[in-house]
Amino acid sequence: LELLRPRPLLCCTRAVDQSRAAMLRQGVSLLRQQLRSYSASATQTITMIPGDGIGPEISASVKKIFAAAQVNVKWEDVDVTPTFENGQSTIPRAAKESIFKNKVALKGPLATPIGKGHRSLNLLLRQTFNLMANVRPCRSVPGFKTLYDEVDTVIIRENTEGEYCGVEHEVVPGVVQSIKLITKDASMRVANYAFEHARANNRKRVTAVHKSTIMKQSDGLFLECCRVTAERYPDIVFDEVLLDKACLMMTLNPHNFDVLVMPNLYGDILSDLSAGLIGGLGLTPSGNIGVDGIAIFESVHGTAPDIAGQDKANPTALVLSSVMMLRHLGLNEQAKNIEDAILGVIADGKVRTGDLGGSSSCSQFTDAVCERLQ
Repeated sequence: LELLRPRPLLCCTRAVDQSRAAMLRQGVSLLRQQLRSYSASATQTITMIPGDGIGPEISASVKKIFAAAQVNVKWEDVDVTPTFENGQSTIPRAAKESIFKNKVALKGPLATPIGKGHRSLNLLLRQTFNLMANVRPCRSVPGFKTLYDEVDTVIIRENTEGEYCGVEHEVVPGVVQSIKLITKDASMRVANYAFEHARANNRKRVTAVHKSTIMKQSDGLFLECCRVTAERYPDIVFDEVLLDKACLMMTLNPHNFDVLVMPNLYGDILSDLSAGLIGGLGLTPSGNIGVDGIAIFESVHGTAPDIAGQDKANPTALVLSSVMMLRHLGLNEQAKNIEDAILGVIADGKVRTGDLGGSSSCSQFTDAVCERLQ
């Protein structure tokens, strides 16, 4: 699993209008911020959001594995249970200060309080920290057999707008309207990121997923931004596909795709579909890249309250997300050691949690990974 660290953009040689030039300068600034210098010998402070349900258990697993791998990090645990300020749901001040200070966070699964007026916690985090791109690698796990072998795709999802912008209202009783927001700036940012990721990781193709045949203006704008961006990357093949056809092609033959970029809702759907091809959300890492240099890595499965506190959870998704985080920090050797250890335990087949067809506990699985690191 690769880290998706962007590289500086190459500006167009042809004339551009002022708004596009400003957007490109913003993109260059963003990518430079994310190339901050880290040292393997210096202690990195990481904000840890343990989460709810099984979150504390799998977060503890990550900490134990990092200790066994001798990763020089300091964990700063925070609680993101939302509070109200000026009548609006918000992240607690201490948590915001920690993430803004450290620039990097690892997050377990979160449950949004029901019936208390709070927005989705995950959506609130994305909007609070302007996390413009969600990055979901989907790669087959060696030794864990599924319907497809050697799946290796990356879904890059615009993370701040689309149907998830949270703008809804009742027109008249019995008629509700939900706004789909697509902007040029956000679309260009995520398109730039997708192509930069492809180039940085020696990937050959970027596919834009859309539904511009129906949503001609909103998806049409997103698609046009992808087309304009593709012109600056002649070394990368660009194509475009309708969402419904993309789902069909993905399930028939996932090897059709390499890097895919798409608006928010489509990415939510297609990334979970892709996870099913390699064994489920319990094996899938995720990272969120922010405009202001902040990155939050997370497990994308649920809180699993039915098994919380029973030592049955599979920590793999959060551990692999932490591997992405380490690569983001430039700690590539430690990342590879942990990745090799956890994938080796799964491939060996002797110690697996229940969702992977085994009977081992979370603690036993964690200990097996640690043994390979010592």
